[in-house]
Parts: sequence; structure tokens; C-alpha cells
Amino acid sequence: MKMSKLSLVVAGTLVLATAACGDDDDDATADAPVTTEASSSATEAAATTAASVATTDSAAATTVADTSAATGGETTATATAGGDFTSILLPKCTGIAVFDQANEGAQEAAEELGVSTAEFVGPASCSDSTGQIAFVTNAVTQGVDAIMISNNAGDQIDPAIQQAADAGIAVVSWDSPIPSGTGESLFVAQVDFDETGQVMADMTTEILGDEGGEIAILSASPDAANQNAWIASFEEVLAGPDYGSIELVDTVYGNDDAEESYNQALALIDAHPDLKLIMAPTTVGIAAAAKAMQDEGLCETVKVSGLGLPDEMRTYTDNGCAPQFALWSFVDLGYTTFFAAQAIAYGALAPEEGGTFTAGRMGEYTIEKDPTRDNGLRIVMGPFTVYDASNVGG
Repeated sequence: MKMSKLSLVVAGTLVLATAACGDDDDDATADAPVTTEASSSATEAAATTAASVATTDSAAATTVADTSAATGGETTATATAGGDFTSILLPKCTGIAVFDQANEGAQEAAEELGVSTAEFVGPASCSDSTGQIAFVTNAVTQGVDAIMISNNAGDQIDPAIQQAADAGIAVVSWDSPIPSGTGESLFVAQVDFDETGQVMADMTTEILGDEGGEIAILSASPDAANQNAWIASFEEVLAGPDYGSIELVDTVYGNDDAEESYNQALALIDAHPDLKLIMAPTTVGIAAAAKAMQDEGLCETVKVSGLGLPDEMRTYTDNGCAPQFALWSFVDLGYTTFFAAQAIAYGALAPEEGGTFTAGRMGEYTIEKDPTRDNGLRIVMGPFTVYDASNVGG
């Protein structure tokens, strides 16, 4: 971490200033034609960020230590507004609604903290699994204070992340972690990954009933750590005695590209005539699969479920194509991630097990070992919301 940003007299719990909650509605419409951005190479994508990460002229943030006898001598550090904090928010790719929402949350947090917003950059296509590496390398060259990344490159990102850590940059992953934990300061998990598998299994049985049947998974990219962890959890739950009537027959990848996901959904129908449900733990994939079933007039025979945005799924839930789906708030995820990254970069929060901090309106979090990985630390944001016709809105 870059200790030049401020001097510290800190031990114990970090408390950050709070402010009012923002709105996280996305205005995408479910029945609009499916579109996608063209893919580009990692070098081309990196070239779009030639401008340096913005800095401010405000004074460096300071901390105030206040020891209270009532708390047995516990010291609380309060991070004041202001400072020349520089950072990037790196999604798997740009042009995806949930990642735009995460950026909204990060901007909200930056405003509350009185620091510069993160530079929001990323590959143009999620199919470019190594595209993020160039952005991380550029950020190290620019000398930013923090990198906030939703990892789409698996362990291929490790050398670049370690280079950032060696340069004293706080690396906070969100949405999708660094599988090995190499160079990562902290992972902000949207939900408990093991819980994701259970939620998907429960929705499957709720939709198919006791009869069960054949199901398939439409995932994002093969290297997405979060997708792989959710699928592994889902498969583990399905192996239990309560899910014997459900048969997982295939897993395919749409690379979080709407057109590719649409075509993969149709290919599943051709390959598996008895398919009863497509489970898509990706907001792009679930909307594309539901549209494919709607366009082919198959909503009565093949259902769709997974993780989706209410505004994008409302039509498909109302017409029966996707009776149930689940998600969390990506605005809150970006907001929480920014608070954590700034605290770690300023040295006010040590990324170690048992560390606690308050992320504004989201409240207090405690750092724990990540049980889904051999190495790494996490906080768990939560919670899940399961949507159906009763609460998806209209």
C-alpha cells in the first residue's frame, strides 16, 4: 500500500462517513433486440485508456484516532474526505448493464468520500479473456493507488496483479476473484458462492416440480472464476438426494455476448430435444436465452432461470419464459468495493483476517478467509433476491 498518502495512528476498526442511498434501477427493456459490441484485442482496448487516471488537487486524506474508555481502549479511525486517490474500476468487459451499475455505485462512494472517481475501463468484449491484462499493466505504469477488478482471465492475470501488488497498489477484486489470490488484497463477494448453487438448485426444483427433467447451463466465459465457482456449487447441490430427478446434460458458454448466448441457447435445444430448463448464471446469458425461447415459441416447454436484472427480465417473467431468477445489487457492489479499496490504499484498513470497516450506507464488514479458495480474503456483501411475477414489478 502507498503510505505516502497519509500518516496513521490507527488500530482496530475503520469507520467511514456515510451518506444517502442512491437508486440502482437500469432502464434496459427486455423485449428490445439483442445486440452486442464487436470484440477487440487487448492492445486496442488498452489504447482507449491513453489518458492518465484523473487526480485532484485536494489535500491528502487524514485520519483521526479517538480512544474511548467505554470501549476498553479500542481505537477508531475516521477517514476524512478529500485526497488525491487514483484508481481504475476494471469490469470483465464494457457495455454490460450490471457493470455500468457497479460503476454508478463506485461513483457514489467517491462523491461521499470526496475523492476522484475511478477510471472505468475494460475490454470491449468479454470473449477477450486476456484483455484485462493490458489494463492492469497500464494502471501500474500510471501509478494508481488502487485497481478494482472483476476478473475474467482466471490465473492468467496473476503476473500482472502481482506486479501491481509489488508496486504498492491495492488490488481489490469484486464480482469475480483472482482464483489463486496472488497479489489480491481483498475480494468483495456479492454473495456467498456456495449459497449461489443452492439458490439455483431451489429455483430449478420450484420451476420443474417433482417431475424434474433435463437441464443445461449457459455460462459466460470459461475462465470467469465466479461462474466456475457457482457452477461447481450448483453441481454439488444437484448431486444430493433431493435432486435425483434433475439431470444436468450440458454446459455451454456465451462469453457474455448477447448474440453468442442467444445462439448457444438455440443450439442446446437442437442438441437436447428433451431439455426442460436452461440455467444461466449470467445477466447477459439469461436475457438472451429467454429471448431465444420466446422467439421460437418454446416458453411452454423450455424454461429459463439464473441470475438476471429485473428490468431486463420483467417481460420474460410475465410471459412465463423465465418464471424465477435471482440477483443482488451491483450498485451496492461497486459502492462497497470503492470504500474497501480506498481504505486499503490509504493504509487505514489492513487486509487481514478479522479486520473490520464500515462502508458508508452499507454498514460494517469483517474480513474473513475465503472458504471457496485455497488462498485469499473476502467480505460478503449480500443478500440474494429471488424474483418472480409477484415482485419483478411492472
